[in-house]
Amino acid sequence: MKELTCIVCPVGCRITVEEKDGELVITGNSCPRGYEHAKNEYTDPKRMLTTTVKVEGGVLPRIPVISTAEIPKRQLGDCLAQLYQLKVTAPVAYGDIIVKDILGTGVDIKASREMPAKAAV
Repeated sequence: MKELTCIVCPVGCRITVEEKDGELVITGNSCPRGYEHAKNEYTDPKRMLTTTVKVEGGVLPRIPVISTAEIPKRQLGDCLAQLYQLKVTAPVAYGDIIVKDILGTGVDIKASREMPAKAAV
């Protein structure tokens, strides 16, 4: 049995998910969206990924990035490991794709701010 708080709307229903005879039994949701959220959270949880990536030649040493969609929770660690090894070169524009289809998830990683190049001295 798993208990969770629904985050789909402001109501915040306390939902219980359990398996009985090979079927999911979901209770506590007050709407169909809560049912779907609970089912997905139980069977294949996904999360948005936000982190930073190293920048070479930028005004700052790192740039924030975000996934364009949710990534399976089980793959977050591997995605982060790949991003921690990455280095991009400034300038970077807001929305530039930093990694296309990260680890075959079908999700891109994009810059969530611009990063100008450091002025030449």
